[in-house]
Amino acid sequence: MKGHFAIARTAFPIILANATVPLLGLADTAAIGHTGGAQDLGAIALGALVFSFLYWGFGFLRMSTTGFVAQAAGAGDYTEVRDVALRAGLMGIAIGVMLVALQYVIGVVALYLLDASDAVKHGVRTYFDVRIWGAPATLTTFAVLGVLIGLGKTRHLLWLQLVLNGLNIALNVFFVIGLDWGVKGIAMGTAIAEWSSLLLGIWMVHRILNTLCPDGDKSWPWFADRGKLWQMITTNGNIMVRTLALLVGFAWFANQGARFGDATLAANHVLLQFVSFSAFFLDGYAYVVEMMVGRAIGAHREQTFRKVLKQANQLAGATALLLALLFFGIGVPAIHGLTSDTAVRTVAQQYLPYACAYILFSFYAFQLDGVFIGATRSREMRNASVFSLMVFIACSAVLTAHFGNAGLWLAFISYVLVRGLSLAYYLPRVAARFAKRLRDN
Repeated sequence: MKGHFAIARTAFPIILANATVPLLGLADTAAIGHTGGAQDLGAIALGALVFSFLYWGFGFLRMSTTGFVAQAAGAGDYTEVRDVALRAGLMGIAIGVMLVALQYVIGVVALYLLDASDAVKHGVRTYFDVRIWGAPATLTTFAVLGVLIGLGKTRHLLWLQLVLNGLNIALNVFFVIGLDWGVKGIAMGTAIAEWSSLLLGIWMVHRILNTLCPDGDKSWPWFADRGKLWQMITTNGNIMVRTLALLVGFAWFANQGARFGDATLAANHVLLQFVSFSAFFLDGYAYVVEMMVGRAIGAHREQTFRKVLKQANQLAGATALLLALLFFGIGVPAIHGLTSDTAVRTVAQQYLPYACAYILFSFYAFQLDGVFIGATRSREMRNASVFSLMVFIACSAVLTAHFGNAGLWLAFISYVLVRGLSLAYYLPRVAARFAKRLRDN
C-alpha cells in the first residue's frame, strides 16, 4: 500500500492544479456576463476555444520534456536535466514567436472556420489579437511544467497553476469590471498572467536545478548536441501527430452528434463535462506514471518499472470505477444543474450510462500514455492514436446508422478501449528495450 499511497500523494497536487482551470472559465464568464452581452460571451467562448486547439497541438513541449527529464534524473545526470530544460524552453519560445509572426494568417483561418455572427467574430478577433502575444510565454511554460513533473515537483506545479489562474482571475475582474475593457480586458489579463507565470516558473526551475546541480557545466555545447536535439524533435513530432489524432476524434464525436439535432448535440456536450472532470483525476495519475517510469528507466530499475505499472493501473482503475459510479448516482441532478432545457435534460439522462462507461474504460489509455511518455516511445503512441481514430470513425459510421446517438457513444467507448489496447500491444516493446538497456549496461 505504500507504493499506492506515494502515487496518490504525488498525484494529488496535479489533480488540484487541474481543478483550478474551470474556475478561470467561470470567472471570465461571470465578469463578461455582468458587463457585456451575449455577443461578448460568445466571443470569449470561441476565442478561448481557438487557443485551446492551438496550444493543445503543442502539448508535446510538456510531455516529451517530462520523459527526458525523468530519465535523466533517474540516472542522476542533473546536467542533462538542465540541458533538456534549456532545449525545451528555447523550442517553446521559438514556436511561440512563430505563432505571433503568423498571427494574421492564423486569425483569418480561425475566423473562417467559426460559424458565428459578424459581431461575435469581431469580438473573437479582438480577443485573439491581444492574447496571441502570450503565446511564447504559454508554450515555454509547457516546458517548465514538463521539468517540474519530470522531477516529481508536483507541489511547485500546483503553486504555479494557482498563481497563473489566480492572477488571471484578478486581472480579468480588474480590466473588465474595473476598467470596462470587455473582451479586450479578458485577453489582456490572460496574456499578462501567462508571462508572469512563466517568470515564476523559470525562477522555480532555476532554484531547483541550482540545488540539484550546483557545479554543473555552464557552457553552451548542450544545444550543439545534434543527436539529442534531433531525438527531442522527432519525439515531439510523433506526439504532435498523436495529439492531432485525439483532437480529430473529439471533433468527429461532436460533429456526428450534431447530425441528430441541437438537443442531442447539447446533451452530448453536457455529458462530456463529466468526462472532462474525470480526466482531472486520471491525468494526475498519468503524470505521476510519466515521472516514475522515466526515473525507473534512467536508473535501470526494471523491478521498479513493473511495480509502478501494476500499482498505478490498480489505483487509476479503482478511481475510474468510483467516478463512474459517482456520476451514475448523481448524474441526473448534475445534468439539471448544468442545463434548464427540458429536451436537453431528457436526452442527457438517456445517454448518461454511456458516459459513465466511457469514464470506467478510459483509465487504461491514460495510464499507458503515461508509460510511453515516460519511456519517450512516441512513435508507438502516434501509431496507436492514428489506428484507434480510424477504428472510431469506421465504427461510428456503422453504429450510428443502426443505433443513432447510442451508436455514436458505443463507437466513442470503443475508441478509448482501442487506444488502450493498441498501446498495450506495444508495451512488450518498451519492456524489451528496457531489458536490452540493462544487458548493455
